Amino acid sequence: MVQRFTHPGGASRVRRRALLGAVALVVLVALAGLTAYLTRDGGSLSEPPAPAPSSPTASSPAPSPSQPRTPPLRPRALPVPPETHDPIAFGKAAAAALWSYDTRAYSQTELRKALHGWLTTEAKYADSASVDKLVPSPTLWKEMAANGQFATAKVHEGHFPNAFTQALQEDPGAITDAYVYAVTVSGKQSIAWKGSTTGGAESRTATLAVQCRPHQPCALAGVMPSVAP
Repeated sequence: MVQRFTHPGGASRVRRRALLGAVALVVLVALAGLTAYLTRDGGSLSEPPAPAPSSPTASSPAPSPSQPRTPPLRPRALPVPPETHDPIAFGKAAAAALWSYDTRAYSQTELRKALHGWLTTEAKYADSASVDKLVPSPTLWKEMAANGQFATAKVHEGHFPNAFTQALQEDPGAITDAYVYAVTVSGKQSIAWKGSTTGGAESRTATLAVQCRPHQPCALAGVMPSVAP
């Protein structure tokens, strides 16, 4: 993985190669380094980009009059980015949005458009492809929608990866070009479908690139291809 700082000299190249050998982390703080990261094909997410459609369980017999009916769950609204200047708070909110979906409430296209609304408006730093990888394909979405499948997410923790913190300590001014922070988030995704509102849950972890310029709310730059501790 490529490490890039605002200083294009030889020292920066040596530093990023040293970090490459230590961790799978990209500090997205310069256009050239960011472009190289966004366009590379290597690496894979530690978690699958989207769960396979779950098969609905057999319909249960209608409850007797003495058994209260379970009220239907309200469809989840499309995710809206929060207005915050805290990269960790934004990263946690973005991870929850990326790990959630509701095929009963909106289409795959609508979800992709909503998630793109979380991306920075600075095109040179926005990696929409990394976000799209976490959205089920149209074909898969159709199968999931037939089962009324949906997912909710609960975020447990968010922090700056160790290598990112160390890099900033070594060169505090490096981030002042793009103001892009690496944020690692962990949590749990719960999946359910028609006939089973508690289908299953899986742990999720991701490292996000979050842009937080001093005078504007944070925005998502992209999702790292691997998790940085």
